[in-house]
Amino acid sequence: MGVARHGAGPAADLRALASQVHPVFMLPAVSASLFGGLYAESFAPAVAAIHAVAVFCALYTAHVKDGYVDFYGRGEDDDHPLTEGGCRLALAGATTGFFAATLALVALVNVVAGLVTLPCWLIAYHHAPQLDTNPVTATVGYPTGIAVSLLGGYYAQATAFGPTILGLAGVFLLTLSGIKVIDDATDYDYDRSIDKRTVAVVLGPLRARRLAYGLMTTGMVTVVVLAALVPGVPPSAALAAVAFGAVALIARDAGPELATMLLIRGAYVFLAVLLAAVWLRPLS
Repeated sequence: MGVARHGAGPAADLRALASQVHPVFMLPAVSASLFGGLYAESFAPAVAAIHAVAVFCALYTAHVKDGYVDFYGRGEDDDHPLTEGGCRLALAGATTGFFAATLALVALVNVVAGLVTLPCWLIAYHHAPQLDTNPVTATVGYPTGIAVSLLGGYYAQATAFGPTILGLAGVFLLTLSGIKVIDDATDYDYDRSIDKRTVAVVLGPLRARRLAYGLMTTGMVTVVVLAALVPGVPPSAALAAVAFGAVALIARDAGPELATMLLIRGAYVFLAVLLAAVWLRPLS
């Protein structure tokens, strides 16, 4: 069974499989998993690594399934590096990796750790063609996955939840949902032509951008409130909101494509500053 549509042999197959690794979208989720683990009072590196592997496999599943549906099912993409058989092989491998890692969490931590991790794969596998056809689920699917990764990484270490980690998960959900609204606007003309109901298509580009900035602003205000009022969140965490806010201001008047690029990188900065604030607590 051939894996690669372009070229033959092991090297071509590996290139085709590797093409489904998208660091821009995978790095935040894996980082959220590790951040959640580091936020707990104790940290077991092996458990953190296993949870990060589960998150990576879930995202790989999402990318393969999305490309398979768009190219072979909907005919929306002009090309795809994997054959149909290659897509099925990649899906089987990623799914096997995910459930192997999840069962390892059950064995090393408890059943709840596995159940908290499971939504990552469920969201990933059902993104296309189920979740991406509705403006709400298409928007919050990836951000929800990030929030679940954060919660799962934390629970795998702490075996409990608290208001602080739940509040931070809510921040990621709000902020990344705002970025996703702007990201979807990059395909506004095409999505509108095929009646794909993204937020930008339903509300129009201008109102969609206002909604996006409203979500991101709410997320950043929540960080500041948590830093000021919640003992478990260091005051320096507010600097993460300032850093992201500066990027958001720069992106405000940019087109959807440039704004998405800036905001995604702003999310990296936000996570890095938040991690440094929690780990180093410079203002404590």
